[in-house]
Amino acid sequence: MSGNCYHCGQDIPDGTELSVAIAGEARPMCCLGCQAVAHSIVDSGLADYYRNRDALPGSPREAMPEEIGSLLLYDHAEFQKSFVRSLGEHEREASLILEGITCAACIWLNEQHLARLPGVTGVDINYATRRARVRWDDSRLKLSDILAAVAAIGYRAHPYDAARNEALAKRERRSALWRVFVAGFGMMQVMMYAVPVYVAAEGDMTADVEQLLRWASCVLTVPVVFYSAAPFFRNAWRDLRLLRVGMDVPVALGIGAAFAASVWATLIAAGEVYFDSVTMFVFFLLGGRYMEMMARQKAVSVTEALTKLLPGLATRLPGYPASREPAQTVAADLAAGDVVLIRPGESIPADGTVLEGASSVDESLLTGESLPVARQPGDRLTGGAVNGESPLVMRVEQVGEDTRLSAIVRLMERAATEKPRIVELADKIATRFVAALLLVAAAVAAVWWTIDPDKALWITVSVLVVTCPCALSLATPVALTVASGALARVGLLVTRGHGIETLARADHFVFDKTGTLTSGRMRLLETRPLGALSAAECVALAAALERSSEHPLARALGAAAAGECLPETGEVRSVAGCGVLGEWQGRELRIGRPEWVAAVHGEPMPVEGAALLGQGDTAIALGDAGGWLAVFRVGDEVRPEAADLVADLKSAGCAVSLLTGDAVAVARRVAAQLGIDDVRADVSPQGKHEFVRHLQAQGRTVAMVGDGVNDAPVLAQAHVSVAMGGGAALARAQADFVLLSENLDHLRKGLRIARRGLHVVRQNLVWSFVYNFVALPLAMLGFVTPWMAGIGMSGSSLLVVLNSLRLQRVEA
Repeated sequence: MSGNCYHCGQDIPDGTELSVAIAGEARPMCCLGCQAVAHSIVDSGLADYYRNRDALPGSPREAMPEEIGSLLLYDHAEFQKSFVRSLGEHEREASLILEGITCAACIWLNEQHLARLPGVTGVDINYATRRARVRWDDSRLKLSDILAAVAAIGYRAHPYDAARNEALAKRERRSALWRVFVAGFGMMQVMMYAVPVYVAAEGDMTADVEQLLRWASCVLTVPVVFYSAAPFFRNAWRDLRLLRVGMDVPVALGIGAAFAASVWATLIAAGEVYFDSVTMFVFFLLGGRYMEMMARQKAVSVTEALTKLLPGLATRLPGYPASREPAQTVAADLAAGDVVLIRPGESIPADGTVLEGASSVDESLLTGESLPVARQPGDRLTGGAVNGESPLVMRVEQVGEDTRLSAIVRLMERAATEKPRIVELADKIATRFVAALLLVAAAVAAVWWTIDPDKALWITVSVLVVTCPCALSLATPVALTVASGALARVGLLVTRGHGIETLARADHFVFDKTGTLTSGRMRLLETRPLGALSAAECVALAAALERSSEHPLARALGAAAAGECLPETGEVRSVAGCGVLGEWQGRELRIGRPEWVAAVHGEPMPVEGAALLGQGDTAIALGDAGGWLAVFRVGDEVRPEAADLVADLKSAGCAVSLLTGDAVAVARRVAAQLGIDDVRADVSPQGKHEFVRHLQAQGRTVAMVGDGVNDAPVLAQAHVSVAMGGGAALARAQADFVLLSENLDHLRKGLRIARRGLHVVRQNLVWSFVYNFVALPLAMLGFVTPWMAGIGMSGSSLLVVLNSLRLQRVEA
């Protein structure tokens, strides 16, 4: 097919055979994008667009009818790939970013509005990040309908994209800074005209001069009100039009009333003017919001940093292993099975396995582990980590949404958009407080009008502004967002919104053993020589016999002898279910099950060797026809940092239980090493579930720590749960937290951060309530002027944000 594309007019590349039936005739298309858009135009009943146009467009962007252009792209499956996930046959979930959010009431408005759309099954929006997670039934509703519904109430929603989000944040900062500048400049100039009026004695200033200063102040206040304060009026009008009361309503009423009264007083040359107060509290309000915005963007920096870890380009080795000729490619175009070269200092573009090379990898942003991790052939590499000193050749295994990094980001987004109960409660209180505030302001205006009409206006304005509950609405979400970032930095990933609050309140910690308190990998724990050879010689000999085996016990012996010079052995043969036999110095050796080794010489096991057989771990014997040479105890090694974690929990007054399906002897040995008194061994998954339910029935707040695989039911039952990062696929994690580094010391640090975070939330809430209950009576009595009200309102919000940011510096 050749010629021009019927849709956009561009040349059709050679070999492209794409078409769309338009008006009963197959029309050629140059690419899949034009084909998809043309299909959408026809399916939407707008095929007349092609008949009515009088010329081909000058660019592909113009090839779409204006009234449906943006909507068609959002509904196209290819376009949705980067930000929409399929949760079922028809259920979809989109990650969006919202523009125009100014307060918690905006969040409530969008959530309520979208939740009423037929087909929407869930809406969660995070105030700190402006991120929205929307779930809907694709058979009943299109994504474009959802975006149109957001636009209908005065906001904008678009797919989340890290680069675009950063650009929006810069634009938001620039716009806010300009508004602050105009308000500040206007405030200084207006104060220059207001001060002479304040300090002039009776008769020092003529009425004409005073009127001239009023007009000058009025002119300078106009840009402050109609440009700097425009967001307040725009948001307030949107709320009132929808018959809702947001936090900008009292602010807009205060500014508008004071400005209107001042203009009227200027026109009639009588009464008081408040231009200086108007400009001053607009400046303070905007200044406070600007600082709050900067703090909020800093608070979400951890999540944003994760989204930028994957590089834009990658170096493929398409001819590997025959050819090592490199080829640059876009990282997003990599597919499973590709082989890539990762040079020192480069970020790993996807998840995969090392084929060649040995290097150290920096995974600090992914796991919280500050030290580089050694990687060699056969080891796994995680996309987003940074290669250290040597080149690595890697086979790609997971790309795009299937990578570990993408799973981490998804879980963080889920946690950020889910609202804990404490946040929902604060939002409800704040919304009702605004409605009550308007009634109180009306009553104050009526009372002061009867007492002193000259003071009624500015006292009412002060009441409206000083008690706006912005600090209350910020108290919890900002603190939890900062705490989530701090936890992510130490390797503890928050995956549920309620997690931080519940973890901080937990008073009974239940641990699984294998893979949680222990490493989950076999290690040589003890060697008992029983013959003429030393312990080191026995280990080296055992490793030499097992060197060709891939059995976990063989690998444990090999790891114990790493770096040692292994003796030469003759022919080695494996006996299924028994062990390995081989030749050494003309003698036939056996290593394996003790009873199998005993069969070759018939001697009983010495007492010192038999002592290792009853400890619950795996015992391996080494011997020959002459007798026993050694017994090795191989088992799951206790994590070295586990004892400190248990000690910390017990010192904090928390109960600790060990809950495992392993044998009683093994469980008791591990518990004794860690100082755990309550041990439940040989427990089935159902038994674990019942044990946690029993604790909950006693009123305990239970935290369960497990590997996330066999423990999935009990993790879901506990009030709060932590899964080890390597225990299960992150995307299927049932837990409220994922310990990415699998280092229990990071869990210990995370507990301190969570408790400190809950303490900060309480501080913020107490401050917010105290401020409002103190400021409201003072304003009602006339002790707070409008400009003081502006300082008070913005200062209280800023104090809450700055107090929350202290969590970034918590010493864990």
